[in-house]
Amino acid sequence: MELELRHLRLVCAIADAGSVTKAAAVLGVAQPALATQLRRVERMLGGPLFVRGRRGVLPTELGDLVLSRARVLIPAVSGLHDDASVLVTAGSDARFRIGATNGPIVAGLVQRLAEAYPSSPVSVHSTWSENEIVRLVQDGRLDYALVGACATGQPGTDDLSGLSWRVLCVDPVWVLVDENHPVATRSEVSLSELAGEQWVSAPGDGCFNECFAAACARAGFTPRFPYEMDAGAVFDLVTTARAVALCQATVRDVPGAVAVPLTGSPLSWRHMLGWDSHSPYALEVATFATAAYLEIVDRRPRYATWLTKHPAFGTVV
Repeated sequence: MELELRHLRLVCAIADAGSVTKAAAVLGVAQPALATQLRRVERMLGGPLFVRGRRGVLPTELGDLVLSRARVLIPAVSGLHDDASVLVTAGSDARFRIGATNGPIVAGLVQRLAEAYPSSPVSVHSTWSENEIVRLVQDGRLDYALVGACATGQPGTDDLSGLSWRVLCVDPVWVLVDENHPVATRSEVSLSELAGEQWVSAPGDGCFNECFAAACARAGFTPRFPYEMDAGAVFDLVTTARAVALCQATVRDVPGAVAVPLTGSPLSWRHMLGWDSHSPYALEVATFATAAYLEIVDRRPRYATWLTKHPAFGTVV
């Protein structure tokens, strides 16, 4: 992992605010999520950047070094970005054609793109098929692929050549159950305790079902999959107590359903952005997508709290 400009902005925000809590309020993110990001930056740089004092946090010697460089680099890079944006957009109109599978990030990404480029068209092609989205980007009919994959898998099963990829964030996979299910009030549940359940899944091109079956085998059972249907129907089956389903920890609130963490996080899901290697806006789109994810986490207090104890998940720093 390499140090990026957003890491320097995070460090400066904490130093300016005098505490992680105040910095989180300024940045509009959850305090636990910001604390997790800071720990990752500190691991990357090899030591603590702040220590607690009577009036908040104070920079360490390493923190002072990082801050002195950051306060020069941030305005310089921002100026470069502004000048480059003017040059790139002067002779052509930006456009953002996004292909997306069912996921939590796309709405926030579209909103941010529309605000940043009010005169540029933003469109979304939505489908469950990662392979379809990848092919459309490769063929030039879409500009970006916002898709997901298992912990070590790739998006879909097709050739990914010609595209650049970035992992935006990693979610644990939880289980979605009816609010009256015996495990609904639990802080977590082991996969083996769900051996007798009927499972409902949404379609997809990747290896997720195989990875789930392998996790169940390690837990000592074979899952029963009597249902496969779109995401909306999945929620309906869960809330009528006819099945349970796997879900991302950032799953939207569903009346009558509860998302419960799986003990040991045996499955995870990577949110990924793919683009043609010549795209001039890719890094900006990735930044907006990450910001959209952090906003979602901020609206999921249970997940935000869970992340403080599981720093391997959340945004990829």
